[in-house]
Amino acid sequence: MADGSTDTQDGTVDQAFRVEHDSMGEVRVPADALWGAQTQRSYQNFRIGTETMPRGIVRAFAILKKAAAQANAQLGTLDPTVASLIEEAADEVLAGQHDGEFPLKVWQTGSGTQSNMNVNEVLANRANQLAAERGIALASPVHPNDSVNRSQSSNDTFPTAMHVAAVLAVRQELEPAVERLIATFERLEAENAGVVKSGRTHLQDAVPIAFSQEISGWRGMLQTSLEQLDASLPMLRRLALGGTAVGTGLNAPDGFDTLVAERIAALTGEPFKTDPNKFHALTSKDAMVFSHGAVKALAANMMKIANDVRWLASGPRLGLGEITIPANEPGSSIMPGKVNPTQCEAVTMVAVQVMGNDAAIGFAASQGNFELNVFMPVIAYNYLQSVRLLANAIDSFNRNCAVGIKANREKMSHNLHNSLMLVTCLNPYIGYERAAKVAHKAFDEGCSLREACVSLGYMTEEKFDQVFKPEEMV
Repeated sequence: MADGSTDTQDGTVDQAFRVEHDSMGEVRVPADALWGAQTQRSYQNFRIGTETMPRGIVRAFAILKKAAAQANAQLGTLDPTVASLIEEAADEVLAGQHDGEFPLKVWQTGSGTQSNMNVNEVLANRANQLAAERGIALASPVHPNDSVNRSQSSNDTFPTAMHVAAVLAVRQELEPAVERLIATFERLEAENAGVVKSGRTHLQDAVPIAFSQEISGWRGMLQTSLEQLDASLPMLRRLALGGTAVGTGLNAPDGFDTLVAERIAALTGEPFKTDPNKFHALTSKDAMVFSHGAVKALAANMMKIANDVRWLASGPRLGLGEITIPANEPGSSIMPGKVNPTQCEAVTMVAVQVMGNDAAIGFAASQGNFELNVFMPVIAYNYLQSVRLLANAIDSFNRNCAVGIKANREKMSHNLHNSLMLVTCLNPYIGYERAAKVAHKAFDEGCSLREACVSLGYMTEEKFDQVFKPEEMV
């Protein structure tokens, strides 16, 4: 390697650089960068968009490289000292010490080869630095391909990193956020026990419902979403690592696939295992599609919950106004005093983004050719964005809106007792058709159900009062 700098035409000095080489020749790399030639080529050749490879993928790569080093050392295909140095460098990446060393864009080679090499180069160079700092004499320098990438290919490491990142994101970010919102709804259910309000179907008045029952519907949606997310994870826990280039396991020692999966499981606390069919693991992304379907289902449920909350809180005087939600910020630049359901709006926008991501993931997964799918970076990016956005949106909605939901019991009672659908309780006594006539008469003449029923001669006042008890209809 040669260090140097160049003078530009205006007399300024370019950033100091060093010269690295790969199989295609020499490349200038920033002098202080841990990455090498292949990362630099990608950095220069794919200046597309602003989206860089998600940190979750980088950290998943660090986990699998650490596990691979351990497995290779145990199987005798890598010097234990070199393996130890790679492990230590990987730990630094996991601790976030080198985040700036992973600048590559999502829009690169569809196999993710360049991001795999980015990790390989950073870990190799950092391992060599550690060896130099400690005076460790190595037979040869730690090499990105021969050492860090030993027994591996980008074709099996990227799908492995993608699965590991997806499982960890769901388990560590999304599911805990959902559980926190469930706990809020459970508290609201208890606080609103006995509060009866009008139900609504088709955006029209319906028979009564307890407010706690309505909240329990929201809670049940989230609990079902958790079950669906959990049901999708076993397929993501099957790892492609060990299949190498096309699924045959070329250049990987016997038992590497099983051992490295065990190591990843130990490092993450998740029951990862090797995929028994590496040909499927390399070319098909169906596990990501299936799992993101559960993420999308959660987004659909959150869309519904957020819409319910903002409808119920609409007003404050001219809407439903059956609940109040926290007033967090001014809602208008022209209308003084206006407050809007902004947390609900954020949730619904995130839900729309997740649904768009689902379409992208599905299309990308359908494009596998022969032994490999080459749309993996966009699948990983969209999946992890969905999980991150949903987790953040759910936590924000919970913290800034749901915890402060209050029932407007007076408005609920008023709406309940003015609902024409309370006539449903008369069906067992006067029949459906007569009850319908009562409702129509009350609506047309602007009178109460009691007045309409009595005037039609279907019941006496005493009998009506005896059977008409809205609070007992739930």
